[in-house]
Amino acid sequence: MTMAATNEQPRLAGRVLEEGRVGPLTRTHFVRYAGAGGDFNPIHHDDEFARSAGYPSVFGHGMLTAGLLSDFVVQRFGLHNLRRFSVRYVGQVWPGDVLVFSGHSIAAAEGEDPRRAAYELKVERIGPDGQRNTVLTGGATVAGEDA
Repeated sequence: MTMAATNEQPRLAGRVLEEGRVGPLTRTHFVRYAGAGGDFNPIHHDDEFARSAGYPSVFGHGMLTAGLLSDFVVQRFGLHNLRRFSVRYVGQVWPGDVLVFSGHSIAAAEGEDPRRAAYELKVERIGPDGQRNTVLTGGATVAGEDA
């Protein structure tokens, strides 16, 4: 089926995903991810090394946060419906942080399948002090969305 181009508002825009949370994250999460990913940079597990590099503490791997976001998307749509996934790192994740995952549809994705939708995604950290910051933004295109 081919859809004619129109100036109508995409019918899937504005759909909000139920928020997801993970944490609080610990150094053990960072070390376990280092083992799984093969990235043993001491900045992720050695406080003295991290402080010597100008950081207040060790921090999580960006790919750990991205992987958790991908799980958030796959849990909602299924791996078989995920067509595209991208991320942009914005900030760091520290021990004790709780990660909050959210997303909303911005448009029906380009292509012939009218059930494809594009989503903007965001990961925020909530620190032990209650401070909330965005640490990662991203996007996903999923198939199989009902109008």
